[in-house]
Formats: sequence, C-alpha cells, structure tokens
Amino acid sequence: MKVRSSVFASFILILEGIGVALFLRGFFPVPLKSSVSSKNKLSDLPVEPLTGSSPNSSRLPQPLFKRVVIMLVDALREDFVFGPNGRMYMPYTRHLVERGSSHSFVAKARPPTVTMPRIKALTTGTIPGFIDVVMNLNSPALLEDNLIWQAKTAGKRMVFYGDDTWVRLFPKHFMEHDGTTSFFVSDYTEVDNNVTRHLDSTLKRDDWDILILHYLGLDHIGHISGPHSSLIQPKLMEMDDILKKIHSALISKEAEGSLPYLLVLCGDHGMSETGSHGGSSEPEINTPLVLLSPAFKRKAGMEKPGVVEQVDLPPTLALGLGLPISLNSVGRIIPGVLEETSLRDQLRFLHLNGHQLSCLLKDSVPDYEKEAGFEQFRVAEKAHGSWMKLFLEGNTSEVLSNMGKKVLKQYVEALAAMSSALSKQLGKYDMYSMIAGMVFVFQLLLVLLLAMPEALSGDAAVELPVLSALLSLPFYLMCLLLASVHVLVCTSAESSCYFCSLSWGLVFAAVAFSSAMFCILVSLVTRRLPLGTRIHGKSPLRSIGSEWSLSELDVLLLAGTVGHTLSLAASSFVEEEHQTWYFLLNTLCLAVFQDVCRKYFREQRGTGDEEESILPSKDCHPSPKAVIYSEKWLALATPPFTLLCCRLLRSLNQTGVQWAHLPDMGHWLNSSEHRTVLSLLAAFCLVFIYLLVQRRCSWVSKVALALGLLGVYSYRAAVGNVFFPWQHSGRTTSKGTMEARFVYVFILGILFTGTKDLLRSQIITSDARLKSRGLWEIYSGLVLLVTLLFRAHNLPVLCCCLLIQTLMAQFIWKKLHYDAAQTTIMHYWFGQAFFYFQGNSNNIATVDISVGFVGLESYVEAPAIFLTALSTYAGPLLWACHLVCFLSSQRDRSPVAVGHGCYCLALLRSVPAAAYIVLVTTLRYHLFIWSVFSPKLLYEAMHLLLTAGVCLFFNTMEQSHTASKS
Repeated sequence: MKVRSSVFASFILILEGIGVALFLRGFFPVPLKSSVSSKNKLSDLPVEPLTGSSPNSSRLPQPLFKRVVIMLVDALREDFVFGPNGRMYMPYTRHLVERGSSHSFVAKARPPTVTMPRIKALTTGTIPGFIDVVMNLNSPALLEDNLIWQAKTAGKRMVFYGDDTWVRLFPKHFMEHDGTTSFFVSDYTEVDNNVTRHLDSTLKRDDWDILILHYLGLDHIGHISGPHSSLIQPKLMEMDDILKKIHSALISKEAEGSLPYLLVLCGDHGMSETGSHGGSSEPEINTPLVLLSPAFKRKAGMEKPGVVEQVDLPPTLALGLGLPISLNSVGRIIPGVLEETSLRDQLRFLHLNGHQLSCLLKDSVPDYEKEAGFEQFRVAEKAHGSWMKLFLEGNTSEVLSNMGKKVLKQYVEALAAMSSALSKQLGKYDMYSMIAGMVFVFQLLLVLLLAMPEALSGDAAVELPVLSALLSLPFYLMCLLLASVHVLVCTSAESSCYFCSLSWGLVFAAVAFSSAMFCILVSLVTRRLPLGTRIHGKSPLRSIGSEWSLSELDVLLLAGTVGHTLSLAASSFVEEEHQTWYFLLNTLCLAVFQDVCRKYFREQRGTGDEEESILPSKDCHPSPKAVIYSEKWLALATPPFTLLCCRLLRSLNQTGVQWAHLPDMGHWLNSSEHRTVLSLLAAFCLVFIYLLVQRRCSWVSKVALALGLLGVYSYRAAVGNVFFPWQHSGRTTSKGTMEARFVYVFILGILFTGTKDLLRSQIITSDARLKSRGLWEIYSGLVLLVTLLFRAHNLPVLCCCLLIQTLMAQFIWKKLHYDAAQTTIMHYWFGQAFFYFQGNSNNIATVDISVGFVGLESYVEAPAIFLTALSTYAGPLLWACHLVCFLSSQRDRSPVAVGHGCYCLALLRSVPAAAYIVLVTTLRYHLFIWSVFSPKLLYEAMHLLLTAGVCLFFNTMEQSHTASKS
C-alpha cells in the first residue's frame, strides 16, 4: 500500500499519541492505600501495650482540643511570616510567634505544589502525584479515608468558607459552607471578602467544632504580579487582621475547665519568584505552620522554626480531636503538640501513629520487615509494654521517668523512619500498561525510521506492505503469542492493571495492531538489507551519483537533534534544557552564516551572470545590480542579527531551575518605577508587529489588525501594566474585560477573512496566491491573539520572533534554496528556543494561568484551558504555523515540500518522546523524577499532540493542492 509522506506521518503521530497515553496511564502511580479497610474506625484501634498480663483496653486519650479553626492562606510563603519582612507584613502573627503560646514550623509541601493535591495532603496525609495536577481543574469527590470524613463520622460539626475545591472534594460533609471559585485569578478582593463576611456571625455562635477558612487573594496577586508586588503587603496585613479577629474571639469564648481551642495558620503551597507555583523550588514548597493554643507554653522570644512535613498536620489534628488517623496517611504526629500532656498519653499517641504507619508499610512494601523503622517500632512497642507494667504497678521512681523518655525517643525515631520509607514509595506503577505503551511507541518509531529514504525521496511516498503482513503466518503466530502473554499477566498479576480491565474487543485490536506492526517492521528491514539499494531524492540525505551525501548543515541538524535527545538522560539537562536549545540555535546561526559567505563569495568568483542566477527577482528578470548587492548584505547580516536578538531575549526572562531566581530585564521592566519605559517599549513593539504582519494581508485585515493592536494596548493600560500619556497615575485599575473582548472581535474577523480566502482557493478557484494570503491572514489572527495574551514585557519576544521569521524566509531559506527537511528542522529548533525565551521551563510553576482569564468575568473551563495552553506554547505554535505558510508558498515544489516537512516534524517529535519513555521507565523509582521528569513528560505529550495537529493540516494542504492541480 503506497501512501503519501504526510498521510503516513499523520497516521504514525496519532498512533504514537495513543501509545504515549497508555504509557502515561501506567506511569502515574495509584496512591498508596491500605488493603485492611476502606476507612479507619475507633473499633480498629490497637490495644495499649502491656507486658506480662492480658492486653489493656484500646482506650484513646482524652482529646487535646475542643475547637479547631484552620485558616489556610493560599500561596503563603514561609518568609512572609518568618522572614525579615514578617514584622511589617503580619505584625500580630509575628508577635504571637515570638511571645505567644504557639508552635511555629516550616511545613514542607511535596510537589506538585498545586491547590487540590495540597488539600488532599492536608486532609488525608498522603502524597499526591502529578496526575492530580490534571484533576485540579475538576476535582472529584475524595473517597479515600480523610480527616474531614472522620470528623463527620464522629459527629463533629464543620463549617467551611473559601475555595470551592473543598466543597467538591467533600460534598455533604459541612454543616454550612460558601465556596468561591479558585481559578478566576484577576479577582483578589471579592474572593476574600466573600469569606470574611461570614466571620463575625460565625465566631459568635457555639454550634460548630471545626471552622475552615481558605483565602485565595494572595495566590491571585502572585499570579498577576508576583511576590514582590506592591499589592502583597496590603493583602498580608488584611490576613493578619483577620487572624487577630479570630484569635480574639476564641480567647473571649475560652471557659475555665473546658478543653482549649486550637488556631492553625498555614499555607497550601508557596509561590515562586515569578508568582506561580507547581514545582519544587524552595519558595514553592516552604510554607509556614503556626499552631496557637493556650495548651502550649508561652514563648520567651523568637526561636528558629522547626521543619516538618505538610502531611504531619493531619495525624496531629486527628489525634488532637480524638479521631482515628486516616489509614493511608504517611505523616507523623508533631511531638511539640504533646509536650504538656502526661507521659502515658504521649506514649499512647505515638503508639497509635506508629501502629497505623506499620500497617500501611506492610501493605505497601514487600520486604517491610527489613525496614529499619518497622523494627524500631517493634522494639519501642515492647519497651512501651514494659513501661506500662511498671506504671500500672504504681512505680513512681525516676527510673520509670527515664525509661518513659527513652521509649518516647524510640517511638519518634521509628515514626520518622517509617514515614520516610512510605514517602519514598510514592505508588505502585502499572508496569503492564507502561510496557505496552512503550512497545507501541517503539514499533511506530522504527517504522518511521525505516521509511525515511522513501518518505524523503522525490516522490514523497512510502510503500507499506500492510496486506502481505496481514496474510502472513508470523502475523497469526504473533497474535497467539501476545494473547497468551495478556492472559498470563492478567490472571497472575497481584494488582489490577488498566490494560486487563479493557474489553476483549479492544485488547484483540491492540494485539492485532502490534502483531501487524511487527510483521511490517520485518518486511521493511528485509527490504533495506540489500546494500545496492539506491533511493533517489534529496534532503536531508542527498544522493550524489549513487551514494548518500550529507552537507555540513545536514550533519549539524542531525547531530544537534540526536544530541538533544541524548541530553535528556540527565536530570540537570532536563532542568536547564533551555541552555541546550540556546547553544544549538547559536551554532545553527554560525553554520547558516558560513553557507551565506560560501554562496556569495567563494561560489561567485565566476561570471556576473552567476550572480544574477543565484538571486533572481520576483518577476524572473535580472535585478538591478544595486538591489542584488543590498540583498546580499542583508543576507550576510541576517545570521549575526539573529544571534544578537537571541542574546537579548536570553536576558529578558531567567528560566530553568538553578538561576530562575536571578533578576532579569523582565523584573526590571515590571517594577512600578519603570512603567514609563515599559509603556514606550510596548507601544513600539505593537507598531513593529503591525508593520511585520500586515504586508501580506487584505485591506480589511489590515484595518482589523491595527484596531486590534490598539485594543491590546488599551487592555494592558486598563489592567495597570502600562498607561496612556493622558492617564492619571492615581487611576484605579480594572480587569480590562471590555478591552479584551474588543480585541477578540477583531481576532475572529481576521480568522474569518483568512478562512474564507482559504476555502475559496480550494473550492471555487485554484488560485495559489489567494490560498497563500488566506493562510497568512489566519497566521495574523493567531499573532494578534498571542499579542493579547503575552505580558507587556514579553512583547519583544514576539517582535523578534516575527522579525527573524521575515528575514530568514526572505534572505536565507529562499535565496540559499534550503529544502523542506532542512527548513522544517530549523523551524523546530527556533520554536523550541522561543518556548524558553517566553520564560517557560520544564517546571510546571512557570505556566502563567492568569492568561486563561483575559476577557472573562468568571471561570469558564474550556476557554481558560485553551488560552493558557496557547500562551504557553505560543513559540512552537507560531513557528509551526509559519512553516505551513512558507512551504505552501513554494509553488514549484509544494506537494513534495509538504510531505517532507510533515515527515521531519513527526520524526523530530517521535525520537525524543520514545527516548524519554525509556528513561522514565528506567528511573521510575527515583524521587527526583517527580519534580523534574513528570512535568517534562507531560510537556512532551503536549508537543506530540501539537505536532499531530500541524501534520494533519499539512496533509489537508497536500490533498487540496493535488486536487486543484488535477
């Protein structure tokens, strides 16, 4: 079966997407869960250890607290409370930390530092995985054992105000609740006022036991303007006043003889230096945890806060309220909370926590008996029994006290060791699904590689032996073998596999597909074996005579692409991947400059006619000598100018992990004292964008583009990023909703005009110029949308992108006659580099979610996700779209060029994806994979989907061109 290269590449990419999805389904682990029971119960608690007689009762010590108030401030960094500015930001809280009856800690939040996974950690004591980042958009009800369920079962009356994620996670659990949406980040005032307005009436009442408040305003300010914004201090002082109000109300309600209250101030995660979160940097994972209660000793001065894990709070609150610890919790009780209780109660609390951790360790670790923490707990439990025997006998000597302190220390060490061991065992991987997905991807990659000579030949078509493979005996033997393996795995697997839960119809289709791909691979390998096979074609492997030949540029492009794939084997190269692309881009510019010099100097020492033949004019007549020389010098200047632009863009946004905290031009421009400079720069960039884009648009699109860019500036002025010359400095900022919608109207108008011209060129007339203009207008509409979404300081990135595209297309790719494969690889390299020039990285914290609400008055899921993804991948998307426009404008070789370009795109994305799957499978048990490799794997999947979309568009273009030509 003979198929065109573009169709072949599209088919491969779609199937690879399915394979990657299957791999991801197995890679994201199922959280650790105890197999004993679905929920812990008071009746399941262990008896108190006692040596030499019948077991004691399973009594639970008296609860430590009567009422608990949890004040959770979203994105509260520990330095906002404990840092040098703590006294200025939150003076009352800082006074309580230094002089009050309190305990202060730095609570470490495990990545991903996103709200929903953090809420799960704070209520269940488990460590969520990166799959919860996706679930964060639409949180389902939490079914596993958790603190909220335990409190409701025990008859505790709970009230909640704040982030509606809690309401979705715990439906019908709260006696009273009022949720606010957490995704509309443009609002940082009303979202908190809707919580505070309930406080006065609620604090006066006595009909509740647990009050939870989740404030979102600080997190929204971080997303909008970062942690150093002028809005941060007023918001933190507002939070400080609220804590003072709650604390004062609790003190006034305190009655003699009753149990004390507990007021908890904490954050779910911190925020990075850019104001976002999701990664594993210190500002993102370090959050303050302040416990206030008259049950604690009063402080005499500021002490350095201790360090605990965020998952240590749920068992502490559970035992403090007299509730069982959640079965799947990996946290350990905070010892400081128990310091004022009796030694017997302290030992009993630690024993309950240790028993729960040891049971979870048994279910999670096959060789649990070899774990040091498990053995330490058994020793401590025996010593605890001996202490209890002496205690019940009435022994009051100092020996009993010393023995009790020793047992206490043994328990604390055992809990720390078991908690650490469970934290490392993040989950159980579905290895069957991972291996099946990996086999699919590698089979497709090998087919893609073996088809390279035909796909890049002059015909741009691939001969696939599909029918012969399906009718061969090995196909049926492979089907039987794979079906037998599937039955064997599914009947002997200890844990459930996703692949085993599929219907037999889907399983048979997968088995048949894998067997057919194996037979096709064997057939293609057999076809490639003869050494005398000669394939005619060009790029990137050119045939000179009868042998393959590579130019210097071909060697660089191939070596650079392969080298980048190999660099992914090191986590440091993944964290700082932008450095790899910057190096490759600089090297590419030097290689192109060498080609330009060779073309215009070394190869033009012949006749003057040669000069004119190399640089033809648009009307195919010899150009004037002055024009030829100007084009020559512009071509010579393009690579150095591109190098200069790339160097300037590198200083605009610091990215990566190690140096992301360093100041850059973006921080300087965004400071309030430099707003005039930013305004002038934004205005210049918008004018320059118009000049670069409008040249190939119709007059209607030109007018719409001009008005749209004016609307972009008006939007940025409305939200306070820039200002008009006549605007007063004291003018209050708005959400800019009307201005953004004004721009959306013109974006839709330009896209409609471009689509209309494109359809006319394909259906009514076969006008290649009309088709080229339609594609460019669609591209212009996309540029206008990206201009609206980009922050003001990032507009130079878009300007440089468009300028480099213009210069390279006009003076390099056309004049030097680079073929489709070379041009495609160059576009891919530029797209990857501009992804990082935007300030992105492989850290999920650099995703700017505030752009998802441009022009929206409330959270709407579909457009918010679309706008966020578009802004994040604007660099690769713009370069991919420009590639479509450029290749479609090459009328003399359009069908072949489109096929070659699509194939090269598929190959460029498939090789890193396959290599990354192998790497992740090999390193799956290493902890660093979750903070670095999991976001990168998601990015690779997104890039694969983006490439598949571009290739499908390529395929449509090729079919339309062929139909119009016939």
